Amino acid sequence: MYIMSDEMEFFNQTFFQTLESSISELPVSMREKLYRPCAINCVQNFVLKEQQRQFAECNGDLDLQYEKYGKSDYFFADIVERGHIYEIGYPRCLCPMVESGLAALPVHCECSRQSILYVLQTLMPDKKIDVEMMHTVLTGSTECKFRVIIE
Repeated sequence: MYIMSDEMEFFNQTFFQTLESSISELPVSMREKLYRPCAINCVQNFVLKEQQRQFAECNGDLDLQYEKYGKSDYFFADIVERGHIYEIGYPRCLCPMVESGLAALPVHCECSRQSILYVLQTLMPDKKIDVEMMHTVLTGSTECKFRVIIE
């Protein structure tokens, strides 16, 4: 069966939006489990390695890392309370699923939350880390911002 590209694009968008809508109705723990593998896959090869390099260069000091590398075209990190609370994020949405028009609902931002959590848990496996979404492009903001609490 041959489907023209416009029809296929419409099919893909409709399918993905239906999927996202259904996911948004699931309990938080299930949403976390669904988005975690995609988040890990997204950051595994470049973002994680760069964060590990920066963290090692800063002798495992997240405050120093964020002071040195916390302002770029792709990432920002503000220290709210040294060693404990941070606000980190992206000056614009960097997700290719959003850029392509497939992902459109805020539930998809769980993927970003999971990627931040995964990176920080990898850097500091002995710490309790909580990441909460503050606002994102998909919630109507111009940036994506998450609050990180490290115990």
